[in-house]
Amino acid sequence: MKIGDQISVIDENLNGTITSVNGNLVAFKDEYGFIYQYPKDQLVLKNPDFYQNIRVEKKIEAQKVFSKKHQKNPLILDLHFHNLVKNPNDYESFERLFIQKEKLLETLAFCKKHHLKKLEIVHGIGNGTLQKLVWDILESQTNLDFYNKEILHHQSGAVMVEFH
Repeated sequence: MKIGDQISVIDENLNGTITSVNGNLVAFKDEYGFIYQYPKDQLVLKNPDFYQNIRVEKKIEAQKVFSKKHQKNPLILDLHFHNLVKNPNDYESFERLFIQKEKLLETLAFCKKHHLKKLEIVHGIGNGTLQKLVWDILESQTNLDFYNKEILHHQSGAVMVEFH
């Protein structure tokens, strides 16, 4: 440390320019003209060039992984028959309804087993047979609430299910 160096005091909000050095005691003047004396071991040199050659390494922050249980978007089950089988024309109407019912029950069991919070069931708007089946099955279940997805319309093509 020599006269004219910029210093800062450890553990205090105090800095200034060295005016004299007497053995272990250093005298310095702050920005307001006040003079202070401190031992050398309580002072640190302020060297702005010290940080110029230090390389900063940017690390990629890992994305937070959400479990299906905590996802905001609901699981979507589309009960349109062409989405459930490869050849929809090979089935009779009662077989279609039975397969759709089984898929619905299977998905409800999956949601309960994995503690999912929401399920959206898309049944479409038709003559109401599938819609009635979906509502009858949901009414027979426990620990869930359900409602039409589109609140403003009288008939909706989807039902939202919330599990408790």
